Amino acid sequence: MSYPQPRYLGDGGEINAVFRSADTAPDVVSPSGTTTHYLAGHALTGGEFGLYKVDMGPKAPGARTHFHRTISESFYVLSGEVRLYDGDRWVTGRQGDFLYVPVGGLHAFKNDSDDPASMLMLFSPGAPREEYFERIAEFAQRGREELRDFQLRHDSYFPDMLD
Repeated sequence: MSYPQPRYLGDGGEINAVFRSADTAPDVVSPSGTTTHYLAGHALTGGEFGLYKVDMGPKAPGARTHFHRTISESFYVLSGEVRLYDGDRWVTGRQGDFLYVPVGGLHAFKNDSDDPASMLMLFSPGAPREEYFERIAEFAQRGREELRDFQLRHDSYFPDMLD
């Protein structure tokens, strides 16, 4: 096993860390009340990864079964109970539970409990997911064709849309 080739070639290091306070307002609030915090979006990380905190209210619908062709997705439950679909079955994720979904893996998530839930979502590499989070509710109100085109543009493939 070896490390990747060096990308920083300087001698002394740089001052370039980015701090985000826990009290920063969410970047997106969906109609269902789910909030998304862009902890480290693709622009910040130069496409290395994308890390987002998602806070779901009780009975929040989440995302139905889908897969990605270019990115992996991981889920880490911070609080509450998140129902996670691993491509084979639904499992209940609780604080500290983790689900890794490789490229092409079917997955879904939701909060079907009566309590709020919070999780981290990690995408690798860091695709520009921010527009997806910001506009999916809008496109869901449009016709099926426009929604499908939007989802495909954002590497989100739903088995029922491929028929």
